[in-house]
Amino acid sequence: MQQAESLAVRQSVVVGVPPERAFEVFTRDIGTWWPLESYTLGAQPAVTAVIEPRSGGRWFERAADGSECPWGRVLAYEPPHRLVLSWEISCDWQPDASARSEIEIRFRAQDGGTRVELEHRGLETYGDRAQQMRDTFGSPEGWGGLLAKFAAVAG
Repeated sequence: MQQAESLAVRQSVVVGVPPERAFEVFTRDIGTWWPLESYTLGAQPAVTAVIEPRSGGRWFERAADGSECPWGRVLAYEPPHRLVLSWEISCDWQPDASARSEIEIRFRAQDGGTRVELEHRGLETYGDRAQQMRDTFGSPEGWGGLLAKFAAVAG
């Protein structure tokens, strides 16, 4: 368990909006802050990203031609406090349901705004490349950079 804990990536950001708005921007408006010009997997250029607003829903990218490329599933959808997503993407950045890890996002009221806390765990699913993936997700181009893009849109 110690090794799995050390592989988890934890990032947070504070935004100046209430939890309800932060949750809405993170989920419903993901296509406005996710860098679709460079962080996509599909064969066609993505025009939006979607998180279906329910437990059991999907999260995916959609191209202009309507094709979709899956990223994972919605494991918990608890507005405005908590969202858990499965990340079903291989080390080679291909959709792969067997390469499943989890991303938990919590939205906590703080000083008139919201602290958004993200934990990406279960990276041991990547086997001998787990540390490489942890380093990637934990890098400035990983979750920290994505949360900064989210914060810029959320306000």
